[in-house]
Amino acid sequence: MSDKPSMDKDRRNWLIATSVVGGVGGAAALYPFVDSLEPSERAKAAGAAVEIDISGMQPDEMRTVEWRGKPVWVVRRTPEQVAELPKNDSELADPESLRNQDSLTPPYARNENRSIKPEYLVVVGICTHLGCSPTAKFEAGPQPSLPNTWPGGFLCPCHGSTFDMAGRVYKNKPAPDNLEVPPHMYLSDTKILIGDDKKA
Repeated sequence: MSDKPSMDKDRRNWLIATSVVGGVGGAAALYPFVDSLEPSERAKAAGAAVEIDISGMQPDEMRTVEWRGKPVWVVRRTPEQVAELPKNDSELADPESLRNQDSLTPPYARNENRSIKPEYLVVVGICTHLGCSPTAKFEAGPQPSLPNTWPGGFLCPCHGSTFDMAGRVYKNKPAPDNLEVPPHMYLSDTKILIGDDKKA
């Protein structure tokens, strides 16, 4: 009779110890599964907004940053290039950026410059035809594969689509739409946040 309480105590301690070990083992076994459901740091970064420093950018200069695996161009236009934009309207397929505007042009870029600040253009550097990457052809005047009256802009060498300095596509070209303007906002006079335009 005197051994029974001691036996019950030992059994209880043994049950507690095995339960704790079993619980720890079960949690350890579940951790890789639960962890695999979390997006990786790389996946988080792929969709995250990115900052670009535009300090020191000279007129006619272009900088590139990657956002969601796509090249985003920031171009500092010259006053002459900005002034030239309205003169291109009659030659453009969609001068007012009305086609697919919800997916290609945010409300704050639905203007002649397709930008928040006239001086700076922010566009995704992917042709809307087959996804090639156009090249910068900022110099005005006759050049190979471009008209003699070329005012400056972008040329997609794959199929000949041309875009003006606001990323608007010219008429009768394979590209159906203007270059995409990604969501963006100015954090300061020298920093642009690309991929987010709603931060408080």
